[in-house]
Parts: sequence; structure tokens; C-alpha cells
Amino acid sequence: MSDYYSVLGVSKGSSQDEVKKAYRKQALKFHPDKNPGDKEAEKKFKEISEAYGVLSDEQKRGMYDQYGPDAFKAGMGAGPGAGGFSSMEEALHTFMNAFGGGGGGGGESIFDSFFGFDSNPNSSSMRQGVSKKMNLTISFEEAIKGAEKEATITNYADCSSCNGSGAANPNAIKTCSHCGGAGQIHQSRGFFSMSTICPTCHGRGQTITEPCTTCHGRGREKKRQNIQIKIPPGVDSGMRLRMGGYGDSGEGGGPPGDLYVYINVRPHQLFERQGDDIIIELPISFSEAALGAKKEMPTPKGGNARINIPEGTQNGKVFRVRGKGAPNVHGGGEGDLLVQVVVETPVGLSDKQKNILKQFGKLEGDHNSPRKRTFFDKVKGLFS
Repeated sequence: MSDYYSVLGVSKGSSQDEVKKAYRKQALKFHPDKNPGDKEAEKKFKEISEAYGVLSDEQKRGMYDQYGPDAFKAGMGAGPGAGGFSSMEEALHTFMNAFGGGGGGGGESIFDSFFGFDSNPNSSSMRQGVSKKMNLTISFEEAIKGAEKEATITNYADCSSCNGSGAANPNAIKTCSHCGGAGQIHQSRGFFSMSTICPTCHGRGQTITEPCTTCHGRGREKKRQNIQIKIPPGVDSGMRLRMGGYGDSGEGGGPPGDLYVYINVRPHQLFERQGDDIIIELPISFSEAALGAKKEMPTPKGGNARINIPEGTQNGKVFRVRGKGAPNVHGGGEGDLLVQVVVETPVGLSDKQKNILKQFGKLEGDHNSPRKRTFFDKVKGLFS
């Protein structure tokens, strides 16, 4: 007799939930209806059912842990039997109990689609329409402020002639004679009594005697349509907008698919986006950096923001203007405008300008360039 824990592939300390999960997985794999005529699968099914019959019962499991397989030999208490299950019926009974006739909630049976059956007779005929995707390029301003764009799409839609029925006229729709309109056929397979989708009407319960000439019985036709796409403020490149119901129409009364719009934002000549913040470079002259200045800066939404450049501003200094960046697309406020100063070295100097700078250079002291002084102090330290 094999070790029951090894048979189910669990450890001795496994919880009851783990034991049950392991049994379910193997039972579905080796069930006789999934392996017709396979004696090895039948033997394996009995073996795992026997193991589960013991390990799923706390009292039996305790005896097994204490005495091993000998616990269930004659005279040592109740068990599945000295030589395993006496019949396939017992193994199937354990199988039914393990699944409890139900699966993982939602009112659906664990046997749904297990043997090619389905508890919903219309599930094979009702199919959701295919979802579509498209790329949309917008300007930087449209991404910041939001916009409404028009686009043309081609989708499968309900046939305009038959309104999606697939029939040439209402009289061409008949109750399926094979299933009597039920959409499913009841069958018995060994221990189980189940229902299969009707092969004639494919679960619809109806057949069409005269198909629609426009859609040839499919109930759908390709159509071009103009749609309005609402762009929310704050979108950025790589983001995706979902437009529910704008994909292909469903089949057999199924819901339509969706349209996914992938956004691409064209670069701006001044602004660069970083999350919800907007970066802009502000070139200033050497004299403005040294003496200070006041500057007017454009903002992404329009209008200007006033920037005060203090005396001695260094190249690369960043000034933050609160709330003048991009709006958060999820409604989480607005980012900031980050103004990065770029100090330009003057070029094309006249003789007079050069002479003035030479005179200025003679008047410069170490206190005028603290970073320069610190740098050379470090250099001296390296070679001293």
C-alpha cells in the first residue's frame, strides 16, 4: 500500500485545504470519463480517492499518522477497506463529495466544461465581440488641457437588415427540433447525468430556415462609423483609453467588445514632461545671473508665471512654480513648472566689451567664485 501523502503529492503537515486542492487536481486528471478504457488511469483514480478518503477525515488521518496503513486492516477501526476501494462507485462517491457538486462559487458547477458540458445552454452561442485598438497622436497642448477628437473606425455591427437575428424575416426563425428549444441535450454517462449543448442550434434553441441575404445569417456586417474620443486632461504618451462597447458587436446576443485608444503625444518645442511636472529651460545672460533679474515664463496651460532670479544664480539652478505643471489624469491635483536656468557665456564680444571684462577680471577675488576656490583647494590637497 502506497503512502497516502505521497499519492496526493502533499506533505504530512499539509492543511485540509491543501489536501483537498491536491486531490481535486489529480481527480480531474485521472477521472474515468476523461480517460475512457484506460485501466491505469482507473487504478490511479481509485488510489488517490482512497488516500483522500483517509486524509480528509481528521479521525482517520490521526490513526493513519499513528499506525500507518496498518490502521485500516481488519480489527483496527473504520477505513476505506483493507485492500482499497471495493468498487469504482465508492471512488466516484468520494469524487462527488470532494467537489460538493459545486466549483469555486458564482453558482457554477465544478463540472462546467469538465467533460465538454456546460451549465449555461447559451454560453456557446453567446460570444462577446472582439475588442479593438487604435493609435491616436495628439499635441502637447491637447494632452495638458484635454480635447475631443473625431476618428473613423470599421467594426462588425448588428446587421442593418435583420437587426442581428441572422434571419431573412421573423418567420424564418424556428424552434430547434432537435432540442425542442431548450438549447441543450440531456445525456447519461456512467455515474453522471449531464447536459450538452445542442449540436444543431449550438445552444440558441432556435434555427434559421432562411438566412438574411445581407449578412448571410451571421447577424453582423462590417460598418464604418465616426466616433468622438474624449481626451481627459493630463494624458501622456503610452497611456490607454478604454471606450466600452466600441469594439465588434457580440454574437448570439453577446455583449460588444471595447475599443482601446493608445495615446502618443507630440514633443513640444519648449516644454518637456516628467510625470506631472513640466520642465522648461530659461537661458539668461552672465550679467543677469550675477546681478539678478525678473523674468516672465510661459506656462503649459497658457499665460505667464513671474520668476525672480536672485543675484549670483548658478547655471543649472531649478526654480519651482507650484501648480503650473500638468494636471493629474486621475484627478490628483496638478504638477509643478520646473524652470531650469541656463547661464550663457557671452559670444561675439566687441573690443569695448572685452576691455570691460578684462578690467572686471582684475577686480575679481576668490570670494567671487567660491566653487572655483574650493575646487583648486581640493586639487592642492591631492598633490600635497
